[in-house]
Amino acid sequence: MMVSENTYTKPATLEETIQLVSQYGDNFKFIAGGTDIMANKYQGNDLTHHFIDITGIVALNGIHVNDNYIVIGALTRLDDLKKSREINEEFPVLIEAAHAVGSPLIRKTATLGGNILCENRCIFYNQSEWWREAVGYCLKCSGNVCIATGGKKACFSEFISDTAPALISMNAQVRLIEPEGERVIALEALYTGDGVNPKTIKNTSILKEILLPRSQKYRCAFKKLRLRETLEFTSLTTAVSINKHDIIRIVLAGVDPKPVLIEGKLGDDKEVLIVKAIKGARAVENDMFSRSYRRDMIRVFLNNCFKQIDI
Repeated sequence: MMVSENTYTKPATLEETIQLVSQYGDNFKFIAGGTDIMANKYQGNDLTHHFIDITGIVALNGIHVNDNYIVIGALTRLDDLKKSREINEEFPVLIEAAHAVGSPLIRKTATLGGNILCENRCIFYNQSEWWREAVGYCLKCSGNVCIATGGKKACFSEFISDTAPALISMNAQVRLIEPEGERVIALEALYTGDGVNPKTIKNTSILKEILLPRSQKYRCAFKKLRLRETLEFTSLTTAVSINKHDIIRIVLAGVDPKPVLIEGKLGDDKEVLIVKAIKGARAVENDMFSRSYRRDMIRVFLNNCFKQIDI
């Protein structure tokens, strides 16, 4: 039976949650910190009628350590990552990335899972309903044209998570709970590159936890470009890592509808890696900074990252 009225439900277990989602079809959202969803709903960009509050589910909380992984529950608050001794010692770049998100108040509310799954952004989309109606609706809000490019086929809203680039650079995986069962995938496999529908997972999928491999001995660097240190979403995020096998992973955010991932190895021509990263970034004029400036800053940030970790 489909539920038509506005509802708010707070299940206590994963099993209860999976049973609950069948009532709502596609017209529901999971909510935890709410720092992304509620802002979009206030602007009229999220028309969800049914919210399932997952903050009471114990299985989605906590940081656990075993021989192979540090396992971080999706509901872990960004501010709480710094309290983990293991993360501080083995993955300090994740704490640096989390600290780059919003303001202290937001970091005490926002969750790691929520930041990984936050909605893509664009200056022509993330506006009030009145503003969007006046300027003309874009592809991401049921219009027929991308206002930034004038094209009618592709939306280039920006992937703006700060923690995901750092996690992807360190080969993070995520565990998903779905009505069909449980599966583990590489974090970068969550993203489609389509600005309108940027996630590969179903609406009913629950991000349970993030798994960071402990055996790779990563050295990492992180940089973020924004107008103001707090509150601003990223215009360019770069994360670079090198592991004990001398494998380099470069990840960009803020310049494409999905994370841009470039792989190489120690000894590769750094200029070639930089050019690959710049070419992989489909930045358009939909940000406070110009496309050309952000592309120039990719080179600056990557060179700084290479120096920081002695690549």
